[in-house]
This record gives sequence, structure tokens and C-alpha cells, in this order.
Amino acid sequence: MTSTMSATQLGFEPFVEASPTELRSHATDADVQAVIWATYRQVLGNDHVMQAERLTSAESMLTHGHIRVRDFVRALALSELYKQKFFYSTPQVRFIELNFKHLLGRAPYSEAEISDHVNCYVEHGYEAEINSYLDSAEYQENFGDQIVPYYRGFATQTSQKTVGFVRMFQLYRGYASSDRARVNHKKGCLTEDLARNTASPLRTSTLSKELLGTTGGNREQMYRIRVSQGASGRTPQIRRSVQEYVVSYEQLSPTLQRLNQRGSRIVNITSA
Repeated sequence: MTSTMSATQLGFEPFVEASPTELRSHATDADVQAVIWATYRQVLGNDHVMQAERLTSAESMLTHGHIRVRDFVRALALSELYKQKFFYSTPQVRFIELNFKHLLGRAPYSEAEISDHVNCYVEHGYEAEINSYLDSAEYQENFGDQIVPYYRGFATQTSQKTVGFVRMFQLYRGYASSDRARVNHKKGCLTEDLARNTASPLRTSTLSKELLGTTGGNREQMYRIRVSQGASGRTPQIRRSVQEYVVSYEQLSPTLQRLNQRGSRIVNITSA
């Protein structure tokens, strides 16, 4: 297991300190809602979910005990919502990388794993590709039927390769970052490393420890975001200007997502 100090320095402290979210017998309504939102957050890569996008029928079935957490994960990954966010406009290799991250909580270990899933999709289709993760022995051993998938790639576990720890950081961009903000890459994040069977060095997160806690910090606090913004794609990028935004805690996550979508680089985040 990674030490708390190392986790803080590398920016994934919330995942070290938090316990897996599990739907236990005799769960309260609050417990079920916590599981539902943890599933949305994990499977949709921390992307914002609007009320109209929620899978209300699947939520109701989970609430009344008609389906298990794994069934709810499956419903979400097979939904049109998931396809719109990560499949239709995403290169196939990148889509498979995100499936590993969202459904198994780790990065792919080898080019062979990517090839197997490409072949699965080509030969059997989208549903079979998603089910190949959820029906795997690996999923069952780590999450079972009632635990929400979580990022296992940050911890040392039995049968997990060490290189997965390093590669997970290439798929992870901070607790407040959304996977959807980065899905338009022309190729996968790990394509070169997997092809060469190498791993890139780790880079520490630019987000401060205060903003990475599972509770997110003081909700009444204002935060200053300093952003390095390049010129638009229509003009030569001769220099980059630094802009500042002062936002509340509630505005912090959506603001970071918008900035990431614009291609802005977060310089730092401090208390205002």
C-alpha cells in the first residue's frame, strides 16, 4: 500500500484514505444514494451528470433491491449516456483505456490486453466489450456484486503488475478532473508506452492537498485558480497569458472541467 505522505505528494490521497463504497444489507436510503453517486462518479470518469441524464429506472431497481451494484454499473456502461461521453467521438484505443479505468479501476498492463479488447469489440460488438470487464474473474475478485469499482491502480495488490501503478497516472489527472475533458485525443494516452513495453516517469499533481480531500474542503471558502491560457488555434501561440478566477467551492469542479476542455493549463489553486 502506498504511504499517505506519498499519496499526498502525488495527488491521489482521497483514494488512499477512502474505503470502498459497498451496498450492504439493510442499507438506508442515504446509503443507497451514496452508492448511486459513487457509481456515476467512477463509471463516468468524474464527469458532471445532469438530472435528465440519470438512469432513473436502474436507480429505482437498485433502491428496491431488484438489481445489484454490478448490474447498475453494467446498465450505466451500456447506456447511451456512456456511449455519448466516451465512445462515439473517441478513438477506439482511448475508449478501451477508459473502460479499464472506469470498470476495473486500473490501467491496461500491455498492448496484448488492448488487442484482446479491440478484437472482442470487432468480433462481438459493444455490449460484449463492456461485459468482458464486468463478467471477468478480476472484477468478481476485487468488487464482487455489491462494491462500486474504484481506482485500484494506486495500491499494490495481489496479481497486479507494478507497471500499472505508473500507467495509472497517465490516465489520472487529479480528483477534480473529468475524463470527458480528455477523450478527444487522436490516440490513447498509453499507446507508445504499451507498444514499447515501457513506463513514463511520474509527475506530481499541481492541485493542492487542501482541494484533494474526499470532502473537498470548506464549502464556504473561495478559491483562486491561476490559469495559463494560450492563444486560440487560429493565431500563432507566441506567448501564454495568465488569468485568475475566483470561485466558490460549489463552482470549483465545473470550472476546472470547463478550463480543461478549453485546453488551459492550471498553474495553481489557492484560498482566495
